[in-house]
Amino acid sequence: MKSKIWLVISREYSMRVKKKGFIITTLLFPLLMAGLMFAPALLQGMAKSKVETITIYDPTGLVAPEMIAQSNDQPYQLAPEGIPVDSLMANLNDYAPLLVMSENVVENPSDILLLSEDFAVDRMIVIEDDAARAIETVRLKSYDIDNLDEIIANISVDPSVRHLKIDESGVIDNSDAALGLIVGIAMAFVLYMFILIYGQLVMQSIIEEKNNRVLELIVTSIKPRQLMLGKLIGMGAVALTQVAVWGLLIAVIVKFALPSILGETVFTELEGMMNGTLDLSAATTSPQLLQSLAILSSLGYIFQIFGYLMVYLVGGFMFYAAIYAAIGASVDNAQDGAQLQSFATFPIIIALVLSMSVAQAPDSPLAVWLSIIPFTSPMVMMMRLQTATPLEMISSIALLYASAAFVVWFAAKIYRVGIFMYGKKPTVRDLIKWARYK
Repeated sequence: MKSKIWLVISREYSMRVKKKGFIITTLLFPLLMAGLMFAPALLQGMAKSKVETITIYDPTGLVAPEMIAQSNDQPYQLAPEGIPVDSLMANLNDYAPLLVMSENVVENPSDILLLSEDFAVDRMIVIEDDAARAIETVRLKSYDIDNLDEIIANISVDPSVRHLKIDESGVIDNSDAALGLIVGIAMAFVLYMFILIYGQLVMQSIIEEKNNRVLELIVTSIKPRQLMLGKLIGMGAVALTQVAVWGLLIAVIVKFALPSILGETVFTELEGMMNGTLDLSAATTSPQLLQSLAILSSLGYIFQIFGYLMVYLVGGFMFYAAIYAAIGASVDNAQDGAQLQSFATFPIIIALVLSMSVAQAPDSPLAVWLSIIPFTSPMVMMMRLQTATPLEMISSIALLYASAAFVVWFAAKIYRVGIFMYGKKPTVRDLIKWARYK
């Protein structure tokens, strides 16, 4: 029995991993993901409106000078003295973009008008922020307080809150909540993608073999249950191989290419922080950024994250791929399969959506239960790796694998009957009847 299953596993595995598409995807997908991460910033930079000097008509003579003095990126200039606003507006070709303020703009900041040839949201945001700061400064100066600039400089703060989590034993453990959220979202998407794509591949493979009548020949030398199990394990091994390669690639990048990526200054400060020799007051890099980089550059952290990812990938894949296998065996064509696969696809999508909601409150009762229920636990638990207790983690993994074993057993009973059924699209009642056959 083991040798027959092993033959199916090795066939499915070797057939997939030797394809050029698999090799290219495995090696280039991390680069593609990095490109997608930076693409919005690049597109934003390309779509950013051109910087033009804005002419300000300010009858109060108070707000415009402050906008000019405080602005960093947007250049401003005062409208020529002695020219009325009507003349400025009549000759927009010479003065546009033109920012027109009313005489009571300090009391009514909403009474500001921008005249330009085009509309740019980013420019409007900058102008509104600059005008707000300028009007606030004018209002503060109206109180005639001595050394106002020095007082404002002394009271201005930029707080940074460190997150310390206390475990059940009372030991305080440093954790970066923002970093954990980002990593959790990334891992949840990876699980969603792998379970969905490889699960559908299982279904498509079975439908193709069934249409070619190959299954009828294969089952003469191997039991249908063994054949289905071999397909699931073989396809799951392919998914694990991709995840393992990605983990090793990231580890290699962190080990050998991190200095070039971060730059000499940041990398030197990072090493100092990890060795405990860095003077944070003299550091040029944000301590929070250095703390996040220290966590991400730890090979132990990388292997831990990918270890949990592989554990939940195996359980989640076997759970959902068995459903896809049962669907593939029960239909004759891809169209019928597409209608029935919603039984597997919808729960996966719902699990991903719920995992995004769980990120806001990972310790809530709803988050705890969703991380234990097998339908949602693979994606949701990846969002709770930093907050889940050992008991929750053990319960989640144990219930997921137990449920996966049950679903595989149940799907195998449908599979052994479905692969011989042709010409009729089964209903849910038919599937249940097939599962009851002895």
